[in-house]
Amino acid sequence: MPDASTSRADILNAVRNRRAAAAELPALNGAWITYPDRIRQFAETLRGVGGTCCEVRDEHQLREELSRLEPMQSAGKICSLVPGVAQATFDLDQVDDPHTLEDVDVAIARGEFAVAENAAVWVTDRQMKHRAILFITQHLVLVVPRDRVIDNMHQAYERLSFAGAGFGVFLSGPSKTADIEQSLVIGAHGPRSLTVFLVG
Repeated sequence: MPDASTSRADILNAVRNRRAAAAELPALNGAWITYPDRIRQFAETLRGVGGTCCEVRDEHQLREELSRLEPMQSAGKICSLVPGVAQATFDLDQVDDPHTLEDVDVAIARGEFAVAENAAVWVTDRQMKHRAILFITQHLVLVVPRDRVIDNMHQAYERLSFAGAGFGVFLSGPSKTADIEQSLVIGAHGPRSLTVFLVG
């Protein structure tokens, strides 16, 4: 019977001696996907991943449309990180323990820009004390300037900057999983709904 340590050494040596042929990295200056109507593409893609897109002219219309959202009408605990658009029931800056956010019904935050290709919205924690609010709330609302919808992720990466420590995430649609029997479940481990307001 072969010695286990010898067999292991033989396998590792075989792996080390196996040299794959070199391959050039792909060029990143190609013709990336663009859309004749980025807003429409973003809205359709977001709908396809379970979210909702709503276009509004200004913050006045934003307040009106936000008040009509079903989650807002039945919400008991609301966190608003966008001043003047909704009446928050508490101040996130006064919360010391993020575990106490477990019963937040609606959270409203700003998105820096949105991507038509995959309906992703870039959100950072620059103006929020606890980034957990993005994932622990039952319903998430993101507010993005309409003129900050871009075509593709290549353009998105060009916009990212990391001058110092911080957190950022691309969010696309509500929480979902299909791990169990390939059955899609919305809100399994995060927000049950995502609404993106494009303002302007």
